Amino acid sequence: MDMLRLMALDNVDLEIISAHLQDAVLKVENLQYLPSEKRFILIMNRFVWEKMPKGLFSRKEYERRQSALHFDRITGVRTVGINRDRKGDVLDLLAIRFVQADPEAPAGMIELTFAGNAAIRLDCECIEAQLTDLGPAWGTAHKPRHGL
Repeated sequence: MDMLRLMALDNVDLEIISAHLQDAVLKVENLQYLPSEKRFILIMNRFVWEKMPKGLFSRKEYERRQSALHFDRITGVRTVGINRDRKGDVLDLLAIRFVQADPEAPAGMIELTFAGNAAIRLDCECIEAQLTDLGPAWGTAHKPRHGL
């Protein structure tokens, strides 16, 4: 198996993780903040963009994998457009970005933007994230579509 395992310690690394997680889907119940550990965890099913079929005439078989993403050094979490009581609601991740609080310090906010005007903002001491695939891929006939 060619499972993905990535670490982010700066904004460029985080952009790479964001690209791999575009269109990942997860349930609200798979969001967890552990304040005593300063850790925020997401378990999701990511679309495997890195194995996209090449060419217009290639077979259209796509893959998804269950993956875990965790952020360390998290000091606070805020959400908008997410009802934590509706644990079965599905979120579609669009992007992850870092907003530095002060150009001289590593602290800032990590923003996870979801479809439907939902978002999570993580206050962090610095960027420290890890993405890990948890198991084998499964096939899907559906590729995420983006309107212009």
